Amino acid sequence: MPSSPSAECLATERETIVTPVPRPAAFLDRDGTLIEERSYPTRVEDIVPLPGAGRALRRLKAAGFLTIVLTNQSAIARGMLDEEHLGALHEHLSGELAGEGGAIDDVLYCPHHPDGSNLAYAFRCDCRKPGEGLLAMALQRHDIDLSRSLFIGDQPRDMFVGAGKVGGRILVTSGHPIDDTSSADMVAPSLEVAVDWLLDGVPDGVAAITPGAAPSDGAD
Repeated sequence: MPSSPSAECLATERETIVTPVPRPAAFLDRDGTLIEERSYPTRVEDIVPLPGAGRALRRLKAAGFLTIVLTNQSAIARGMLDEEHLGALHEHLSGELAGEGGAIDDVLYCPHHPDGSNLAYAFRCDCRKPGEGLLAMALQRHDIDLSRSLFIGDQPRDMFVGAGKVGGRILVTSGHPIDDTSSADMVAPSLEVAVDWLLDGVPDGVAAITPGAAPSDGAD
């Protein structure tokens, strides 16, 4: 008579269900934050990582952050390149940053602009920053603890103030001139310095953001 599997065997064979633990994310702008600010970069030669960007990503990853780029790319709507070409540029960027030990977990972009010449993309949308469509996409694709996440960019629209309480909002001065810093908890000269301040402590006179500190709601 064939033997039946024991309870122990059934327990061993039963698939273990693991519930993912939400992780904090560092939401990063691209131009002026990760790479040099240039007008509508469309060539590989235009994608130049800023000094220390790869190291900053490496430190964020080691500290447990997902690294997710959220970027407006209206050059597509303006007919200057297509989505396949943009993807190739982002592959190149990922390779350049990986050479410095950095890694990007995801890149989400908005290709739209209401004044675009490519009619397929020439409309108002929710994903163009400061709209929150890109952020919503990231939250759908990844298990993210938004309350411990960071927003880092060179413009107030990169701070996603409508997202509510988060771990911190940091403006960097490596890109566009910044006239209004009220949406940020910290202003740093670069992504590399911002991450160093975040993880190692900040100099005297600079408002600190530290892991586990009271989150910011971005209110004025």
